[in-house]
Amino acid sequence: MSKAPSTAATRLLKERKIPYAEHLYPYEDHGGTAVAARTLGVDEHAVIKTLILEDEGGKPLVVLMHGDREVSTKALARQIGCKTVQICKPEVAQKHSGYLVGGTSPLGTRKAMPVYVEASILALDRAWINGGSRGFLVGVAPADLAQVLPLVRVEAALA
Repeated sequence: MSKAPSTAATRLLKERKIPYAEHLYPYEDHGGTAVAARTLGVDEHAVIKTLILEDEGGKPLVVLMHGDREVSTKALARQIGCKTVQICKPEVAQKHSGYLVGGTSPLGTRKAMPVYVEASILALDRAWINGGSRGFLVGVAPADLAQVLPLVRVEAALA
């Protein structure tokens, strides 16, 4: 497989001296976290989705969610004090994050956005999050993410 790319996400991790491991996998359209988990031989629960949502006023936000869970937008909106939140259209998400959908990382986004993390993610020993390119994850200790991201804990997972 080819060499891991240099992205805004990996540059930020290096700059902040956060230890991480690079993991490449064959990206599949609409394959989601299941493809990455299967290829890397890890539990999909530890492969973290980076979702770009927006509130009723169009203000963008990032949500980090377990790969095997969905976000309850109602629960999330209630917890963050919004009337509603919804997933951004791909072109809008790309504009906010600077990343292609399928390669969105919470690290090194184009715009500074609040980052909401499913609380149970922080209890994991290791998480695999997108490194800023399709088919590229970085393995990192979730506790280290708090050093580089403005994490706000939420409980908005649907089983």
